[in-house]
Amino acid sequence: MIEIGKHTTLIILRETEPGLYLGAEEGAEEVVLLPHKYKPETFEIGDEINVFIYLDYDERPIATTLEPYVRLNDFGYLRCADVTTHGAFMEWGLEKHLFVSFKEQARPMKVDNWYIVYLYLDEQTTRLAGSSKTNQFLQNENLTVEAFDKVDVLITHLTEKGANVIINGVHKGLIYLEDIFEDIRTGDRLKAYIKNIREDNKLDVVIQKPGYKSIEPNARFILEELNAAGGFIPLHDKSDPNTIKDTLGLSKKSFKKAIGSLYKDKQIVIKEDGIELL
Repeated sequence: MIEIGKHTTLIILRETEPGLYLGAEEGAEEVVLLPHKYKPETFEIGDEINVFIYLDYDERPIATTLEPYVRLNDFGYLRCADVTTHGAFMEWGLEKHLFVSFKEQARPMKVDNWYIVYLYLDEQTTRLAGSSKTNQFLQNENLTVEAFDKVDVLITHLTEKGANVIINGVHKGLIYLEDIFEDIRTGDRLKAYIKNIREDNKLDVVIQKPGYKSIEPNARFILEELNAAGGFIPLHDKSDPNTIKDTLGLSKKSFKKAIGSLYKDKQIVIKEDGIELL
C-alpha cells in the first residue's frame, strides 16, 4: 500500500516519458510516479527502490528520493520560506514547501525565522501539513519512560530555567540550567537521560548520564590541560576573564563552574596562584 508521508520500498514497474512508475508488486494497480530527476543512474525494471511519498502541486501522490527534514508524526526545526494570505510555507527538504495554516501557528511566522514544527496528515484533505502548536501533540499523562532511561531529545527553546525539550517525540521535559555543560541551541537533537520524574509527571532531563563516572566536558578538558602542564595551571577563580579565555578558550563562568566541580570531586586544589592536581 502506498501511504502519504511515509518511506516505502517499491518496485520499478516501467519507464515512461515523465519518469518511473513504481508499485508494491508487479502488475499492481496502485502506482506512483518517480520523476526522472530522482531516478537512479542505473536500474532495471523489477528493481526495488526506497522512496518518500507526498502530494505534488496538483495534489497527486508522487515519489521522491529526497530526504525530508521531518517525518510524519514527528517534530523538526524548519525555516519559514514564505508567508501568504493563506499561511506559512516551510522548507523541509522537498520541492513543495510544507504548509502551516495561521490557526496552526503558535505565533505569527516570519520569513527566514526558524520554528519547531510537527508534521501530520490532515485526514480531511489527505495533505501533509505542519503545526508549531507543539503542545497538542505531546502528553505526560501516560509516561513511556522511567528514571535513568536513555532518550532522544529535541531542544525547543531556552529559558532562564534551562532548556525545554521534546522527549522521544512524545513527552515534554526540562534540562535545568545547572545541568547544562555545553553549548546547546533550539533545534539540536541530543541523546540524554531521564534524571527525575516528579509527582506531576514533569520530567527532568540531563545530557550526561546520572551518576556518570566521567565528568562534564569542560572539567574533563581542564584535567587534560593540567596533566599536560605537569599538574599546575596558574589560573584560579579570581583570574582575569581574558587570561582564562586566552589560556583555555573558556569563559570565566564556564571555568569557575568546571573547577568547582573538580574541587567538589576532590580532583584539584584551588590555590592563590592557580589550580593543582591532587
